[in-house]
Formats: sequence, C-alpha cells, structure tokens
Amino acid sequence: MGAMFYDESQYWYLNWNLFLAWLPLLLAWWLSKYLKKHSWQNWQALLLTLLWLGFLPNSFYILSDIMHMQTDFITNPLYTTVMMVSFSLNGLILGFMSLYIIHKQLLKRIKKVNAHIIIASVLLLCSFAIYLGRYLRWNTWDVLINPAGLLFDVSDRITNPVAHPQTLTTTVIFFALLDSVYAVIWQAISTIRSQTHE
Repeated sequence: MGAMFYDESQYWYLNWNLFLAWLPLLLAWWLSKYLKKHSWQNWQALLLTLLWLGFLPNSFYILSDIMHMQTDFITNPLYTTVMMVSFSLNGLILGFMSLYIIHKQLLKRIKKVNAHIIIASVLLLCSFAIYLGRYLRWNTWDVLINPAGLLFDVSDRITNPVAHPQTLTTTVIFFALLDSVYAVIWQAISTIRSQTHE
C-alpha cells in the first residue's frame, strides 16, 4: 500500500528510528524488574540506567524527522503527513512510557520534588541530544565510537553558547514541548488513578 505513495527506501530511517525508540521502554521495564530484588546502587542497575539514558533521546528524536517534509519531494502530502505523524507519535508514546516507569521507581526512593527535578533534567538532556543528532549528526553509538569528538562538540557549545545560538533555541523548544506533554500525561494518569481508588 505504501509503495503506491512513496519510495519505501527513501523513508527506511523511520523504521530504524522507531526500533531505537522501543529500546528505552524495554530497558526501563528490565530495570524496574531488576530493582524489585536489587539496589539501584548495584552495578547492573547502574548499567541499565546508563543504557536507558543513552537510548532515550531516540524515542523523542523521531519527532524531528518531520523536518524532512520541508525538503523531500512529496507526491502524496496527505499520506506522507499521516505516516510521519504516526511514527512520531509512536516514538513519543514509547519514550514517555519508559520515562514514567523510571519516574515511578524514583518516587519509591526519593522525595517527590527531587524525582521531578531528575525527570526534568533527563528531558533537558534529551532535548540537547536531539539537537546533537539533528544538526551535528551525532548518535548514541558515537559515545563509544568517537567519544573525543562528541565531547569536543558538547563542551564547545556549553563553554561558548554565544557562538552557537541554534543550540539553545533548539534545546529550549524541544524541552518545552517534551516537558509540557509529559506533565499533562503525568497529571492525567494521577487523576485517573485517584478516581479509581475513590
């Protein structure tokens, strides 16, 4: 069906990005199961947490793929729009689900305000990672493959933000979007849970 409207090879990256969006949810689920019997200070739990944090931006990054619609030759705009939005929404849902799982685990161990601050910080890091992926073309694997180059670009933008205005703009825009949407989801779930326990 899709072949009638677009070149499938042109959008192969959407399938790959959606696959990467699943990984944080699987890692968060695995971590939550592990924490039932072990401490978060355990090295296995810390490793799962780092892997989750490293792959989480991929769930939200897929939203930025919509930008391709500005430059791609589109023969069927309606179909392409629905396809792009569908992949983006699925990525966001997967990312927020994994974030919610980790958020609940934090609430079992630390004060609510501290848990909220950590989650907000995670979303801020994800927003910065989206910028790194979209404009500098860095990805999760580069943390292992080319850590020196990645560290150079990151440190340059932190120490010299005036020279890179797009960094702040992109990061703030995505953070505002992700944080506000997650806040709505969190409040909606909390309201539903409170109603079911009345």
